[in-house]
Amino acid sequence: MKKAFITGISGQDGSYLSEYLLGLGYEVHGIVRRNSVVEHQRNRIEELPVNLYYGDLLDPSSFERILNDVQPDEIYNLAAQSHVRISYDIPQFTAQTNAIGVLNILEAYRRSCPDAKFYQASSSEMFGSSVDDDDYQRETTTMTPVSPYGCSKVFAYNICRNYRNAYNLHISNGILFNHESPRRGSNFVTNKVVKTAAEIKLGLKDVLELGNMDAYRDWGHSKDYVRAMHLILQQTDPLDLVVATGETRSVRDMCVYVFGQLDLNYEDFVVQNPKFLRPEELPYLKGDSRKIRELGWEPEYTFESMMDEMIEFWMKTLS
Repeated sequence: MKKAFITGISGQDGSYLSEYLLGLGYEVHGIVRRNSVVEHQRNRIEELPVNLYYGDLLDPSSFERILNDVQPDEIYNLAAQSHVRISYDIPQFTAQTNAIGVLNILEAYRRSCPDAKFYQASSSEMFGSSVDDDDYQRETTTMTPVSPYGCSKVFAYNICRNYRNAYNLHISNGILFNHESPRRGSNFVTNKVVKTAAEIKLGLKDVLELGNMDAYRDWGHSKDYVRAMHLILQQTDPLDLVVATGETRSVRDMCVYVFGQLDLNYEDFVVQNPKFLRPEELPYLKGDSRKIRELGWEPEYTFESMMDEMIEFWMKTLS
């Protein structure tokens, strides 16, 4: 039985990854941060037979102790301050968590279980304003991040590559484009749009406030993307691979679809609030995932089936 250790296990990706690995026969371990209301941090995984420990990316001693005890075969580092807009409000915490936090776990991994394979959750936000001539971003695209979040992820990406080469460790980066699900936090734009549209449909709210309606993103489903994470770590040699659908839509396009599925016109309910705009906007992301598709990965969800699942979830939850 293989053993996997997951940081960020209580998040969207961590919960889907746990389910997927358990289905493959893994023994799953993970850390959760101390919280005074335990339900808030475990509600996505409370029914899963996983082994949980208290830990934090900013507390390297906790990692070293746990990794020494568990001796995992695979480590998935999914924990982060993951909200791009909020990274402008808490830039120092974002950098400490997403950059120095990765360095902390790499050091613990190097000392405690160097034969394990390590996956780092890297992000399309690292590309920032860089787009190749064919309108795609890929593994070779220049990284010019436009947010504290993106900058912190570039450090983490590069320190992983450095540790891989310097210490001969099996460390891979998955450069994942936006991925969503009903388990996504409702302060992220996809679930914010769907949840509020459902509330409007049910007469619970009458307005949806958004920032940049013309930001284009490549949106996939978290379930598909955790399969990619696992596939990346099954390779003989470590790799840095883009995971994306290759299709891009705007926030406005999303609103048209979601409100339309609820027989509503988004223009009657959506207003722009400047507080949701970023100081420096990222206008466009679209990923070229040919390399991981050559390894056998394909997304099972379309944009429409993903949004339909989220609409169904919120209509059922709120009714």
